[in-house]
Amino acid sequence: MSHPAARPAATGGGGRVAGIAGRSVILALGVFFALLPFVWMVRTAFGPSQSAFQLTSNPIPQSVSFDAFQRAWADGHLGRALLTGIGVSLGILVLQLVTAIPAAYVFAWLPFRGRSVVFAVVLATLLVPSQVTAIPNYVTISALGLSNTRVGLVLPFMTSAAAIFLLRQYMSTIPVSVLEAARMDGLGVLRTLWTIVVPLSMPAIATVSVFSFLLSFNEYLWPLLEARSPDIATPPLALATMFASPKYGLPDFAELAAGALVISLPTLVVFFIAQRRLTSGLTGTGVGG
Repeated sequence: MSHPAARPAATGGGGRVAGIAGRSVILALGVFFALLPFVWMVRTAFGPSQSAFQLTSNPIPQSVSFDAFQRAWADGHLGRALLTGIGVSLGILVLQLVTAIPAAYVFAWLPFRGRSVVFAVVLATLLVPSQVTAIPNYVTISALGLSNTRVGLVLPFMTSAAAIFLLRQYMSTIPVSVLEAARMDGLGVLRTLWTIVVPLSMPAIATVSVFSFLLSFNEYLWPLLEARSPDIATPPLALATMFASPKYGLPDFAELAAGALVISLPTLVVFFIAQRRLTSGLTGTGVGG
């Protein structure tokens, strides 16, 4: 009586385990190198200035002190800079939403001759670095008499091609039946936009809002050109001023780290509050993959 030949042991499971282990190691290394500068900043901010140059595996400083925060708050005028940065970022955010939402709706659902060409031109502006348009924007703002003002910090960023693209991608996923039902109910274009499309597009609007706030708050080049008065300096500019004007020959790295930690708080708060909507918004636009 013959017996069936024994099957070779499956090796697929071992390969999957090795793949998962490899990805886990790569992910762990990525997280480590991403968090290392932040841990260094926190440790330096709560310790003496010379601790910035000490290599140690202990992330907790030997002596915790808040003196660097007091110096950074006073020397960098961080309170005023934070108010300016938040105000300017919110102004840019509102203007970008006011301009991007109608534009995205038009590109998504209102056909007109040359729509694809116009949309391609809008997307092409994403290829132009902000450094290229900085000088023309500066000349324009100066000609309008808005140089060295908060309004001058806001106006060049009142439109965003990236915001239009993300919102258009999301609005394109709205079922046609929903818009047809609104049209049958007698809703016009504007009422359909504000009562139907905007509520359905809130995840994408939240995503655009987060990106707009973060990018505007961390903008450095334009405030450097425009904000010549310290009264309207934004947080990155205030921190750069602290670095460029040391008191005793060398920068106070503990003070700089404390200042960097303070001005990072608004962006961290915004990100963690909107993290869930950010993920769903990116998934809906097709950017998340």
